[in-house]
Amino acid sequence: MSVSMSVLTLLLLLVLFLGAGTWIFAGLMLVGAGAMYFALDFSWVRIGSIATKVVSSSAVSWELAAIPIFIWMGDIIFRTDISNRLFRGLSPLVSRIPGGLLHTNVIGCTIFAAISGSSTATTATVGKITIPELKARGYDVSLASGSLAGAGSFGLLIPPSIAMIVYGVLAQVSIAKLFAAGLLPGVMMAALYSGYIALVSLIRPSVAPPHGEPVSWSVVLRGLLDLVPILVLMTIVLGAIYTGVATPSEAAAVGVFGAIVITLVTGQFAWQLMIDSLKSTIRVSSMILMLIAASAFLSSAIAYMHLPTMITESIAAMNLSPYGVLLILAVLYIVLGMFLDGTSMTVMTVPIAVPLIVHAGFDPLWFGVYLVIMIEMSALTPPVGLNLFILQALTGETIGKTVRAALPFFLLLCIGTALLAVFPQIVLWLPNTL
Repeated sequence: MSVSMSVLTLLLLLVLFLGAGTWIFAGLMLVGAGAMYFALDFSWVRIGSIATKVVSSSAVSWELAAIPIFIWMGDIIFRTDISNRLFRGLSPLVSRIPGGLLHTNVIGCTIFAAISGSSTATTATVGKITIPELKARGYDVSLASGSLAGAGSFGLLIPPSIAMIVYGVLAQVSIAKLFAAGLLPGVMMAALYSGYIALVSLIRPSVAPPHGEPVSWSVVLRGLLDLVPILVLMTIVLGAIYTGVATPSEAAAVGVFGAIVITLVTGQFAWQLMIDSLKSTIRVSSMILMLIAASAFLSSAIAYMHLPTMITESIAAMNLSPYGVLLILAVLYIVLGMFLDGTSMTVMTVPIAVPLIVHAGFDPLWFGVYLVIMIEMSALTPPVGLNLFILQALTGETIGKTVRAALPFFLLLCIGTALLAVFPQIVLWLPNTL
């Protein structure tokens, strides 16, 4: 079968099953089975045998153990007053910078992302504190919500990142190196966001109230004490991974222990909190792991069809430059992001995208960060931009106003992606030095 017919078969099956409202994991399984039956003429017995073998083997990968444990760590912290402490601790440090407390969105999300791994959790946790406070103090609601929509996506880029774990398992790339690769790009994007906020504040002083009285050192020190728990937890988890003392899964277990200690030290430990966090962790982890298993089966179908090789050869015959390949993938991910969540985008595209990227001369490690930023963009694009819905609920604004507020930060993500493409060492330097 030609590459065009193979792609058309898959697309038709995807439209049929996903468009009919089928659960995504079930849709992926049905697409894989349908492709094997219609395109390859496999018997249902053989398809069942392949599905059993692939799903069972993909579900027992040790690297996957990090996903539920990191989710549990983030969910425990989500149910504490850490976000309040973040705002109190950061406020004295940023009050004199142009833009003032608007920077708490960016810095707060950057810090919280280091213990969350989730874009939606980061946006909701930081936003439920900062948005009411910023509105009450007279800050521009549009800039406040836009900066939070953009910075909330750092939950995917700043390690530990659930999206990176999923990509690492599917693409067979070191998860520890992926975590290291995301650190500098995350800091770079935070600097771009804060720089934009400062620039807008200088051009339009009305977006932020005038500076108050200088903050005393005693207030700054009290603020720093509020930041100690989350900074200690972040240092322990990431330090264990980067120094090689622990694998990501082991570091996640240490992180859960640290999160429990924080609840004990701050007097917030409760058995109901632990039960609720476990229930939430089971729901989210089950969803992600089922998607990974279904993706592994779909990847097998794609491999049997020799589709990655055929697509790679077809694009190679077009004589596109490496940046041309990146541009095509960027457009594809932006379009997919309008309709799918990040995990679904990852599991559906990695089997085909990674061979293309390798053929174009890019490092799969670098592509992992590129993919995560593409997923971040999807969180800011309607109609399925999850961060947009969270911000709409927090601010009470219409979805149209929320989209317009997030647009500058979407464009900053595009600029950041271009910088990473031109200067790939921003991604590769840290993992190559470990």
